[in-house]
Amino acid sequence: MLTSPSNALHSTPHFFPIRRSKLCRSRNFHSGGGKLCSLSLLPASRFSVRALVRPDVVSEDGGGDSGALSFPNHISVKIPFGNREILVETGLMGRQASSSVTVTDGETIVCTSVCVADVPSEPSDFLPLYVHYQERFSAVGRTSGGFFKREGKTKDHEVLICRLIDRPLRPTMPKGFYNETQILSWVLSYDGLHAPDALAVTSAGIAVALSEVPNAKAIAGVRVGLIGGEFIVNPTVKELEESQLDLFLAGTDTAILTIEGYSNFLPEEMLLQAVKIGQDAVQATCTAIEALAKKHGKAKMVDAIRLPPPDLYKHVKELAGEELSKALQIKGKIPRRKAISSLEEKVLTVMTEKGYVVDEVAFGTTEAQPELLEDEDEDEEVVPEGEVDQGDVHIRPIPRKPIPLLFSEVDVKLVFKEVSSKLLRRRIVEGGKRSDGRTPDGIRPIDSRCGLLPRAHGSSLFTRGETQALAVVTLGDKQMAQRIDNLEGSDEYKRFYLQYTFPPSSVGEVGRIGAPSRREIGHGTLAERALETILPSDDDFPYTIRVESTILESNGSSSMASVCGGCLALQDAGVPVKCSVAGIAMGMVWDTEEFGGDGSPLILSDITGAEDASGDMDFKVAGNEDGVTAFQMDIKVGGITLEIMEKALIQAKAGRRHILAEMAKCSPPPTLSLSKYAPLIHIMKVHPSKVYSLIGSGGKKVKSIIEESGVEAIDMQDDGIVKIMANNVASLERAKAIISGLTMVPAVGDIYRNCEIKSMAPYGAFVEIAPGREGLCHVSELSAEWLAKPEDAYKIGDRIDVKLIEVNEKGQLRLSVRALLPESESGKDSQKPPPAGDSTKDKGSPRKYVNTSSKDRAATKKIEAA
Repeated sequence: MLTSPSNALHSTPHFFPIRRSKLCRSRNFHSGGGKLCSLSLLPASRFSVRALVRPDVVSEDGGGDSGALSFPNHISVKIPFGNREILVETGLMGRQASSSVTVTDGETIVCTSVCVADVPSEPSDFLPLYVHYQERFSAVGRTSGGFFKREGKTKDHEVLICRLIDRPLRPTMPKGFYNETQILSWVLSYDGLHAPDALAVTSAGIAVALSEVPNAKAIAGVRVGLIGGEFIVNPTVKELEESQLDLFLAGTDTAILTIEGYSNFLPEEMLLQAVKIGQDAVQATCTAIEALAKKHGKAKMVDAIRLPPPDLYKHVKELAGEELSKALQIKGKIPRRKAISSLEEKVLTVMTEKGYVVDEVAFGTTEAQPELLEDEDEDEEVVPEGEVDQGDVHIRPIPRKPIPLLFSEVDVKLVFKEVSSKLLRRRIVEGGKRSDGRTPDGIRPIDSRCGLLPRAHGSSLFTRGETQALAVVTLGDKQMAQRIDNLEGSDEYKRFYLQYTFPPSSVGEVGRIGAPSRREIGHGTLAERALETILPSDDDFPYTIRVESTILESNGSSSMASVCGGCLALQDAGVPVKCSVAGIAMGMVWDTEEFGGDGSPLILSDITGAEDASGDMDFKVAGNEDGVTAFQMDIKVGGITLEIMEKALIQAKAGRRHILAEMAKCSPPPTLSLSKYAPLIHIMKVHPSKVYSLIGSGGKKVKSIIEESGVEAIDMQDDGIVKIMANNVASLERAKAIISGLTMVPAVGDIYRNCEIKSMAPYGAFVEIAPGREGLCHVSELSAEWLAKPEDAYKIGDRIDVKLIEVNEKGQLRLSVRALLPESESGKDSQKPPPAGDSTKDKGSPRKYVNTSSKDRAATKKIEAA
């Protein structure tokens, strides 16, 4: 606290030096008197400042000053995190949130807070959980490159981590919990070694476990890499760059909730080994989190869970059972959706007419409508005959009218959807047939076509059942690469990227069109990583590649349709891919015993939208016949085991083989060659010392080459790699010739034929021996005869043969025509001037050309750039 006596103010300001006390200089702090540090302003009687150095330490006497701030709930523990430990702290930062934790791995620190709304929102079939993840540039001592110098909208890779946090948490949340829950996660410090993504997922799992959110289990996440044939849990950033596998896994201490990753055609057997190693690491972390939550966690908001009344299920089944079963058997998606929607409205209308539905009723309570109670009679008092006494007055009950339960409209819709889901599951398990008549491992009909768009560099239309993707490939140079601003401190450019678009028309609806949603970003990245493995290297195919996948129809597996369509479009664009890949989405019915099965989970291949919404798993797998390139799994139940995952992977492999065989029947097939509208790119290698001369001062030289040749762009690297992009062969060849001429290393004695005279000077002619490269042929070397001036023998534009006779210390070239003449001609005494009085007399003395004068050298400066 700052204090000042009454006489501390003066008309003339006084400035005092700041003196630091001896205590402040000491680094050895103690729990007693050493916890406070004093800064004094001289004179000491006027001002004094006291600040906490260790605010988390509270002394036994109450902390000294009465105004001292303490953090009695500050907790700091270490928990296992793969092959190392992480530091978890709570109670120090963000104390007004339901829970707030900071997790430290090395020098990477992630802070996560959880807040829960006091009042529940409108009930729906979607948990109101909101996740925001942000990487602060201050974490690496930088600022944003934008005009406002602060973080802006969420970047794509931040969106992907938001999804990694969200997906494993949802299955652990109970049904009927409608209080809005928000998870905020920030990267406060980043050391460039320990990645913050898996740390952020684990941090969110800890924060939710300590909060009031009534989740069933604590979750944690890890990454698994494969380096040198050995699996590594939570590899460093550098190790992950060399890894053949990038697997993220999240789960509880008993089950797997989500996996996502990318690999280089990793066999299914090795993928399962990686999952097993990751699951063991997650179990150890979750066990420690559960112990921490049991000791320091808050009481859960179990009372906030509100489920529809059980009697409502009976009413909905009675009203819609048979008709709903028939509607679910309709094969077409749109007719089936309309029939189910119409039936739902019918059920709601009937229940409203019967008085079962009201607008606003507390969930799970029994109330009666006022009009039903108006005709009720009071219980009649009956006095028996004989002696009258107060104790002889008896109450005779009168039968009442039955009072129906009342339900909200939202409850009816939620129950109707759940009943529909159970009927769909029962049909699949009992009848062995799905809505479209397929068996559990059946694949929908496939049709694929290439070359539909004549001016695009490559295109394909891939249709699988009622899911259709239009993939378009565009080729370009480095300027078309996607720039990524990240925490690494250096700009990253992606030479391949896939952009996925899901318009509302793909499902026959009207909706908003705007920035890509989180779902679109996630699906696009999955398809991108599935295709990235089959692309050629930059040296073999020096193009930037953009794939645009637009979903024209959607009934499940649209991201995997993007993989198939994107692969065909790449081949149609002439990209020399290593092989073809395909993707498939797998589903599951978890509890088959409830529907007459044997109790073992039933795996479904190539699931539709309804099977995704009503099922218990969405497992996307992409690759070829030999291995997997990308995978992503989301679970809607408490988790699955390795045995179930193994079964799903084997069934997915068989499905991929079938899809690849159908893709091979593509008609029209991919062209497998560059489109005539695609740009041409040629790679040249020059000596690194010549790069600057090609660029020129301020880029003037390279700009002149682009303008003269007509190419689109020229990209130069410090190692001497030159990439030329042009729209036609003529301009490309012209640029190649100019660059070759500018970078060639001429040798004395070289002969150059049919060279053009570009300009004249009184002392000689400038001859272009190669595009952009000129040399001086002195007037004495232009002919065997004596010439007063170059114009006496030649004019600009004439073509001559010359020989290089000298390269001076500045790299200037001296050329000669005389050196190529027969010895009989060149040896004559023809360089003498004519006799006096001759009209051709030269004022200079007769001489044989050896070198030019300093004046002549100054006049030839314009060839120095060559």
